[in-house]
Amino acid sequence: MKIRLKFLICGLFCCFVVVASPSQQTELIRAESVFKRQVKAIIENGDTIPLYNLPTVWVYPPMKFKNKQQEKYYWRTVRDVKRTLPLSKYIKEVIIATNDTLMMLPTKRERDKYMQGFEKRIYKQEYGRMSKLTLRQGMLLIRLVDRECDATGYELIKAYRGSFTAGFYQMFAKMFGASLKTEYGSHKDDATIERIINLVESGQL
Repeated sequence: MKIRLKFLICGLFCCFVVVASPSQQTELIRAESVFKRQVKAIIENGDTIPLYNLPTVWVYPPMKFKNKQQEKYYWRTVRDVKRTLPLSKYIKEVIIATNDTLMMLPTKRERDKYMQGFEKRIYKQEYGRMSKLTLRQGMLLIRLVDRECDATGYELIKAYRGSFTAGFYQMFAKMFGASLKTEYGSHKDDATIERIINLVESGQL
């Protein structure tokens, strides 16, 4: 069971990060690199003064728990968010970076060759990290990918890897009570998760 679960999570991750594969007749869209950062500045009395936006500070009412079990569940959710949120952002970054690379390759043959090597490298590189995720964390990652990419895991895989691959992983996910079609915001805990994400990203949690 654990082996099949690891295969599911790692397989989904590889599908997510290689959704830019040109195996389908999909137009590649150039996206601005996430690694570039520009800072605005003003010149005052001959001095260049950079302008920065101050980080958002979130103010929420204190969490109230009915019992110790509910409090424990909350802090477990915090742990899961901290583990999976960076992965969902990494997946988005890899998609953008891969698109940028593929845009520079002139022929489909060169893009296919690049993607074949890329899939092997990313699987070897990320298997250890992804195989440590629990089923609960894997299901959360599916929703966070939807949050970051504005598309469900099923939609991403279907659009770039085809209906057969998407259907295969959807069927496999259902064996563990998960669904690649799950949208962020559809789960009862997603309001709490959004609160946790805001606090984590602002450094308040």
